[in-house]
Amino acid sequence: MPTIRPSSDLRNNYNEISTICHQTKSPVYITKNGVGDLAVMSIELYELLTDKYLLYKELEKGINSLDRGEKFSEEEVYAELDKI
Repeated sequence: MPTIRPSSDLRNNYNEISTICHQTKSPVYITKNGVGDLAVMSIELYELLTDKYLLYKELEKGINSLDRGEKFSEEEVYAELDKI
């Protein structure tokens, strides 16, 4: 179940929201005038999500190259991975 808090809690209860983010390793959804506005998360979770996104983009490139019939040697693959 997502944690949903009003925007005023960012100002009035910042430490509590920070604790929730770190303990649950999930974002806290912030509302503005009763409508969803932001998602606040720990830096640890943000970095994990961005790392996963970058990995998925690289995997997508690989899948697309296979669809185009492109093939690479083991050495070429490892050289490319070293660049990343």
